[in-house]
Amino acid sequence: MPADLLLTNGRIYTLNPEHPWARNVAIRSEKIVSVSDSSAELESWIGPQTRVIDLKNRFAMPGFNDAHVHLAGAGQAMLEVKLEGAASLAEFQQRIRARLQEFGPGEWLTGRGWDHTLWPIKKFPSRHDLDAISTDHPMLFYRVDGHVAVANSRALALAGITRSISDPPGGHIERDPQSGEPTGLLEEDAAMDLVFERIPPISSARRRQALELAIDEAARYGVTSVQDYSVRPATDNDNFGWDNFLVLQELRREGKLKIRVSEWLPFEASLARLEEMRATGGTNDPWLKTAAVKGFLDGSLGSRTAALLAPYSDDPSTSGILRMDPKQLEQMAIERDRAGFQLAFHAIGDRANRLALDVFAAVRAANGLRDRRDRVEHAQVVALDDLGRFSALGVIPSIQPSHLLDDERWAEERLGPERIKGAYAWHTLEKSGAHLAFGTDFPVESINPLRGIYACISRELPGGGPFGGWHPEERLKTEECLRAYTVGSAYAEFEEGRKGTLAPGMLADIAVFPEDITRMPARELLSTPVAMTITGGRIVYEAPN
Repeated sequence: MPADLLLTNGRIYTLNPEHPWARNVAIRSEKIVSVSDSSAELESWIGPQTRVIDLKNRFAMPGFNDAHVHLAGAGQAMLEVKLEGAASLAEFQQRIRARLQEFGPGEWLTGRGWDHTLWPIKKFPSRHDLDAISTDHPMLFYRVDGHVAVANSRALALAGITRSISDPPGGHIERDPQSGEPTGLLEEDAAMDLVFERIPPISSARRRQALELAIDEAARYGVTSVQDYSVRPATDNDNFGWDNFLVLQELRREGKLKIRVSEWLPFEASLARLEEMRATGGTNDPWLKTAAVKGFLDGSLGSRTAALLAPYSDDPSTSGILRMDPKQLEQMAIERDRAGFQLAFHAIGDRANRLALDVFAAVRAANGLRDRRDRVEHAQVVALDDLGRFSALGVIPSIQPSHLLDDERWAEERLGPERIKGAYAWHTLEKSGAHLAFGTDFPVESINPLRGIYACISRELPGGGPFGGWHPEERLKTEECLRAYTVGSAYAEFEEGRKGTLAPGMLADIAVFPEDITRMPARELLSTPVAMTITGGRIVYEAPN
């Protein structure tokens, strides 16, 4: 039978050790049927309906599999006030002020992306900074990491956040040390949701628009699979509910899903609800399925809410926030594992990472050995004694290398010279035998995988430096970085049998670049575009030129 699509004359990096480089790939019915070097056999794959694309020596490789994204949040952020890169509090305020005229009286203004570590005065914004813009519109704006938000006085009033309210478990409401009044800064979901839940539901049309924007952005950067968390356990009155999965199902039925989605489920939902979502969403469809259950153990390093074993070096008054009771976490994990769920825990600080590893060990002891592939999402700061436990327990460090491009500016101030040795320790984890899986945490970072590859091989800032890389002993080779973003991510979702390499029988998911990204200087990766993205043998993105 002839092929549906034939890619010829390419420099094709298969990531298949048995046949690492090739010139041609033949595709039929969404799968690869041939990977070859010779042009002699090409004629046998050409039929009346075969589309032949001459790559003209362009570089092709397996499509990227982003092991950690938030599609719904990313899409919503594209429709809201954009605060990424604001270089000062004044610019942060001006961007919000510029959008005011688009909103009717009393309408909510929301957005995300501000980062106070970029500002001359590295201080969190407050309700007073937002009240200076408007007290008629309730406002809520998330920090770039999504673990801290600032609300204005109107939003705080609607949420009933007053001087007398107590901190919710697992969250913190910042207060003025003199007056005791809330400053508007809210740390972690338990606190932020007090305001967030007051925001009116979005329309189904806007929900779909947001998801399609995020999917298009992924395809534009050569991403063909994502492991996504767009679902939360609360009633669906926000932009992160089960309705997002239903929109993805709608796109799947219409044949308009351009990337493959593995959807994580909320760890804290009841077991009955988790099993209901798993039954409804399925676990086998190659385009859309439910996957791991994800729980949050702590916050972020940039916000000083990551849970540390000892106080922050640059703020001894805090050791961060542990979001779950360890005993309850262990009981719930054992129960969900027994029901056959893969477990994934957000853990950034060394205390949270140790807790995650301890819980995985307890699950193993309680329920026996099996191929679990449980995961730590981020594994950012790990005590040196715990680094080897990932491999020993079969736990996957699911890492976002591009976080380093921001964090290396201030991480050592947060952690100090000793604790930093176990932070962003990619080479140590890989050398210990752990299976690395790479992603971006989109929209916390751009979904562009080449930013992560640049960080992985250089450990330098986007503008260059420090010379030789920040803690260069933890750099990885280009092949290792690419493998973690393809083969490693596929392994993390039990999909290495059909994703991650280009070989007969594998899904035809391919990213094409104008030049060989394995040979170019690291800095050039940051400006290299994708020429074409192919998912399931279908071209889902093609560069204008």
